[in-house]
Amino acid sequence: MMRLHNLRPRPGARHRVKRLGCGESSGHGKTSGKGHKGQKARSGGSLRLGFEGGQMPLIRRLPKRGFNNSAFHKQYAVVNLDDLNEFKAGTTVNEKLLRDSKIVRGDVAGIKILGNGELKHALTIEADKVSESAKAKIEKAGGTITMRDRMPQKSAAASQDGHQAAKAEAAPKKKSTSPKAKKKTSRK
Repeated sequence: MMRLHNLRPRPGARHRVKRLGCGESSGHGKTSGKGHKGQKARSGGSLRLGFEGGQMPLIRRLPKRGFNNSAFHKQYAVVNLDDLNEFKAGTTVNEKLLRDSKIVRGDVAGIKILGNGELKHALTIEADKVSESAKAKIEKAGGTITMRDRMPQKSAAASQDGHQAAKAEAAPKKKSTSPKAKKKTSRK
């Protein structure tokens, strides 16, 4: 019968450790599997990933084309409903409270509430995004959801006016030429 005290790894799953520097007859003596001299034989001598001996590396030889959205991607902190059960009924749950209770950590663009689990009591939740299932469960429990204020969007007309003003400022100003400034040449 198999018990915890007689568990053994499967045959071949464990291999003996290569014991280095234990004399010539050990099979790993002298250079200890590192060959003769050279950069990789030295202590601390290693090549970085992708290094090709000074030759232009493949990553720099290949053309880079196209657009990558990763620089503009917004990372949201995901909070499930079962994480919110630790708060008392009637509490206003916002980003500050979630950070103080260590549910949300790090640099995030906002909070997204997902519907995993059940909400046991009514809460007022402030978030940037809420899934449909989470919204239904929060309202079923008697809670309310308020979406956080984003940066106020400028109206299209206001942005057009601003665009026109910027164009006017950017245009070079022409020097006015008055009749007095012109030289008169007389034909004699």
